[in-house]
Amino acid sequence: MLLNKPLVMSGPLYPTRNSDGYRASLSSSPQRRTMSAFETRVSLVLALVSQASSVSQRLLMDLASETAKYAFPRRFESSNLEEALMSVPDLETVKFKVLSRKDQYEIREVEPYFIAETTMPGKNGFDFYGASRSFNALAEYLFGENTTKERMEMTTPVFTRRNQSDGEKMEMTTPVITKKLQDQDKWQMSFVMPAKYGANLPSPKDQSVRIKEVTRRLVAVTAFSGFVTDEEVKLRESKLRNALRNDKRFQVKEGAQVEVAQYNPPFTLPFTRRNEVALEVEKKQG
Repeated sequence: MLLNKPLVMSGPLYPTRNSDGYRASLSSSPQRRTMSAFETRVSLVLALVSQASSVSQRLLMDLASETAKYAFPRRFESSNLEEALMSVPDLETVKFKVLSRKDQYEIREVEPYFIAETTMPGKNGFDFYGASRSFNALAEYLFGENTTKERMEMTTPVFTRRNQSDGEKMEMTTPVITKKLQDQDKWQMSFVMPAKYGANLPSPKDQSVRIKEVTRRLVAVTAFSGFVTDEEVKLRESKLRNALRNDKRFQVKEGAQVEVAQYNPPFTLPFTRRNEVALEVEKKQG
């Protein structure tokens, strides 16, 4: 006589035998209900909303962090009212030590750093077209137009300087005066590179952008507010050179060209902008 006994399984649902040796076939667990097309769409929408919300929160946090760098700027040590009103964004910048401070300028020992540099079109260093074109080329490199598509953080200041004249330009050495440069009237614009990369910076895709190391050096610096123009730079450079003639410890290095540093974005109020004119100097002998 056959006995229909219920089978209790704790393992996988495989066909097995009852106590009398007969095979018993077990049905699988109740099948999972298939979602309707409408429910699938709703689930997808909810997932996308959740993901978008998470991305938006990250973007807002990043935006707030970046905004704070400009909303809560740093200030340099000031020697007059004009300089006291100046401020700079709280971004990575060149490291230096002040060796001497006068009423009109200060002497700094600047640590080595890397720059991305490009030659500006035209003979003026601060015309809108040339400055915008050069700035955009450097910004594109910084924000991903490089061989590794690396997005690097913005730094300050933006440097602008004349090409070294009266000598053939050599890589990272003092030029031997042999011939006059064909582009001696050209200006160079450069961005300071984040220090964490050192010499391991990605190569630019734009061939007009070059990576260079600036070696340790001494510079005399004078600061001024407002907007930078070629006329203002000439005036500030002339005053700085004249003031350095009376310095007992330092003198302008032979062949030194003026360098201009601009620390602030375009939307900064003129009287709070910090600009600097610098000349490379050396210690006097004896």
